Amino acid sequence: MGDFQLVDPRGWEYDLHSVYSAYMGHFQHYGIPWYERSWGVMFESFDEFLTFSWPVIVVTDSWTGRAHIVTRMTSIGAFLKMIKTRFGETLPNVDNILKISPFEAHQRPLRTVSDWSSYKKVFATLPAVTQAAYKVRVKSGEPKAVRELWEKKDKTFLAIDFEWSERNATSCLEWGYAAVRCGHLDAVGTWPPSPDNYRKGHYIVAEYVDKLVNKHQPTFPWAYAFGDSQVIPKAKLPQIIQAIISSLASPSSDSQPNTLVLVAHGIHGDLQRLEEMKISAFPVPVDVYAAQHTLNITPEIPSNAVIIDTAAFERELFNMGLRGPMQDMKTGKPRKPGSTLSLGNLLASMKVNVQCALHNSGNDAMMCLFALQKLFDPENTKVPMVQVRQPPVPPNTYGVSPSPTMMVPSVSLQPWVNYGGSSPSGSSPSPSEWRRSTASNHNLSGDEGRRGSPNYFNFRDQDVGTNPHRLSAISTGSRESRRLSSLTDEMGYRRDRSSSREPLDRSMRNLTIG
Repeated sequence: MGDFQLVDPRGWEYDLHSVYSAYMGHFQHYGIPWYERSWGVMFESFDEFLTFSWPVIVVTDSWTGRAHIVTRMTSIGAFLKMIKTRFGETLPNVDNILKISPFEAHQRPLRTVSDWSSYKKVFATLPAVTQAAYKVRVKSGEPKAVRELWEKKDKTFLAIDFEWSERNATSCLEWGYAAVRCGHLDAVGTWPPSPDNYRKGHYIVAEYVDKLVNKHQPTFPWAYAFGDSQVIPKAKLPQIIQAIISSLASPSSDSQPNTLVLVAHGIHGDLQRLEEMKISAFPVPVDVYAAQHTLNITPEIPSNAVIIDTAAFERELFNMGLRGPMQDMKTGKPRKPGSTLSLGNLLASMKVNVQCALHNSGNDAMMCLFALQKLFDPENTKVPMVQVRQPPVPPNTYGVSPSPTMMVPSVSLQPWVNYGGSSPSGSSPSPSEWRRSTASNHNLSGDEGRRGSPNYFNFRDQDVGTNPHRLSAISTGSRESRRLSSLTDEMGYRRDRSSSREPLDRSMRNLTIG
């Protein structure tokens, strides 16, 4: 059992336990008293049957998906030859042995079982092998395997999407997700799920927003159409993703799939981004003996989580004729088998018109999960409602930023220019000067060339000249606002003079405010 030899699975088609069972059925059917024959000792139990030392491998059936301990016809022939040589009697070949078609195409570890103990060790690996093969079948888009996940109504589907920089793929600009907990909805009697009730979110990386812009495929970070976007630091994004995954996943297991099903359209790039953030699933070893030679790594994503690529799933549906004839969106010619649709073309093929901008990670995740449910249940899946409508952003331009720092001048105050403070020379700004600075809604700064005169205020030329937002904010002052500002100065001057003992000037007494 300790030797490690790899063999091609082709030709390994006969379930070992079924060989024993088939001969016992043959004896019963034809009334053969095997227990009176000299060779009958080989069939007294399955344990005695295994003493022949059978070479076996573990594979899964390509149709049922179940794992089997299988042997070859040449090994069955060698067993029958042993019976004839040792006991002098010929046993026939029987035709009721369970024959399977191996799903695995790569080489498999060869084992030799000669007793019940060794058979149990190999049998213990069957759940892990079944699970590993099932994950491969689902990820490749096999319709039968993918539909089983939805029909069980006990999985949680989590659709994710990253938007990253064209210049540096490791720079993630956005991340969005949408999730539906089928087990919870089925338990409360709400089926089928409504896309409007998906759990969803959209996160924008603060370090890159409105700074990194993709030219070939522009992104629209401020166009999330199903809720409010959250601007977060780059360092917090992995932590947020991990917390969301943890809130939806069940514990890892070698015997059964996780409740979490990860979904994306063209998922290869999204999995790479997760791996770069060290949020990756360590593959389940398909053999307990091979597990002894692997590293002890704790995965961030449960290792038994299943992955669905909606692009691959739709492609397999089309290849099997389950989506009907279609035309190529670009050429207008009939669609070729094996071709893959983009998310936008997939929605168009479903005749779905949702007013939201794609290449926004939150919108893409939402529409990806909606498209998957639409493929499962086209009649009962409703189109989600757009909660926030924003004007489309022209290509190769920045999205409209709601951040106040992008719209309001941020000219800094000198440390001593604040209400109730004092200047370095001990003087304070007058109330009229303070009212002027607050009423105009602009921060003021002392002039660089007049530091000796702290009561003189204006905008610094370098602040205005280098920032178009500040220039536009300054130029918004109308003639009326300047008139009100001057009147405020005069009223402040009169109030200051009235509170003192000095008589007012005659010209100020006759001042009429009109």
